[in-house]
Amino acid sequence: MKGASMITIFNRKELAITYSMEKQVSIREILKSEKIEYRLRVKGQDSRMRGNIAIIGQDMNHAYEYIFYVHKKDYEYAKLCIK
Repeated sequence: MKGASMITIFNRKELAITYSMEKQVSIREILKSEKIEYRLRVKGQDSRMRGNIAIIGQDMNHAYEYIFYVHKKDYEYAKLCIK
């Protein structure tokens, strides 16, 4: 929303988690179009499996975890927007 203050660890709320690159792009586009400030944290799944044979068959479309955070005051509106 317009005039949103900076998002910090103290005033943010987790909006969504996805492993899908397509869903991550969709959420970013929606939040941007609605002028909702957000933070995106990306965690690689391969870091947990480094050296593990299981990584050979890993689906690279799900190799990353995308975690979206928004300001607490924008949470309800953002949740409606991404549904």
